[in-house]
Amino acid sequence: MGEANTHVFQINMLLKSTKSMMRAEFIYLCPRGVSINTNSVPNTSNLNTIEKYLKSINSTGNDKVLVPQLPQSKSYLKITSIPYIQPNGNKLTSNDITTTMKYLELFEPINLTVKPKVIKASPKSDIAIIWFDIWDSQNGSKAKLLINHSFNFGKYIATIRATNINPRVP
Repeated sequence: MGEANTHVFQINMLLKSTKSMMRAEFIYLCPRGVSINTNSVPNTSNLNTIEKYLKSINSTGNDKVLVPQLPQSKSYLKITSIPYIQPNGNKLTSNDITTTMKYLELFEPINLTVKPKVIKASPKSDIAIIWFDIWDSQNGSKAKLLINHSFNFGKYIATIRATNINPRVP
């Protein structure tokens, strides 16, 4: 029995012990981690069971296991009305944005696909546009909660807008 088959067997035993009807069919490594195909859509309890198993594998560190999630779509958004040069004289960075997002309740259910991209609105402008992508449902329900909402960024009022696929300009 191969290592992947052993993991499928172990996951199925754990799912069975929780009286779940869902079963893992096969596991494979993909560029972004591990993909587990199942016979039905997992619920939160199933995902928690799989997460606990993945964290229990000796060769896997707990810090390397992300929360298992269902396949999702991306939604593309941008934040406007934030100065490119901050009051301390430094340029706005993606770390400034992600730090702010961590502390705002508005962004609590949101998972970024990549770090936000900060771009100057135009060469002579002092305003930045922050492009960010989020994991969302097929119908874009998380994006709908964010679009046209404003939040404080220091003493400035930033607004979230919908956009098409963001430009990852060099």
